[in-house]
Amino acid sequence: MDRISQLAEQLGVALKEQGAQVTTAESCTGGGIAEAITRIPGSSAWFEAGYVTYSNVQKAKQLGVCADLFASVGAVSREVVEAMVRGAQAHSGARYAVAVSGVAGPDGGSEEKPVGTVWLAWGDGERLFSVREQFTGNRDEVRRQTVEAALAGLLRLSAEENPVMG
Repeated sequence: MDRISQLAEQLGVALKEQGAQVTTAESCTGGGIAEAITRIPGSSAWFEAGYVTYSNVQKAKQLGVCADLFASVGAVSREVVEAMVRGAQAHSGARYAVAVSGVAGPDGGSEEKPVGTVWLAWGDGERLFSVREQFTGNRDEVRRQTVEAALAGLLRLSAEENPVMG
């Protein structure tokens, strides 16, 4: 079993024990986190919903991200992923949430946000954590590293640990 499947399976065990559910709000991963979760048999007991909000319009429409944020800080930012987490939690009712937005490449990067820049955020009730990562490799590798980091953070959060400290 690969690392991503192992993390998803461990997350399922933890959430089933708690009777808790998780939701995902994804941009650069295009639903990859939700796919990893739902490859685990029985995930319907702990996976509530997945939002693939690739465009800024959909981040605002589906998750309630304030449209002004895109002009002021950009889609790949702490503020946007934190708003995505809150929106996913509010719309799904899930206790746990993860959100990601990044520049997977091969183009689209800038000096300030080069290819591989990804913001991740995790929420659990009132608690909210976020981190900026700089992943390396091609588009598929950046996306895979993002999915792995998102799941590892959820697993730490479900254990009452800081998801950023990995």
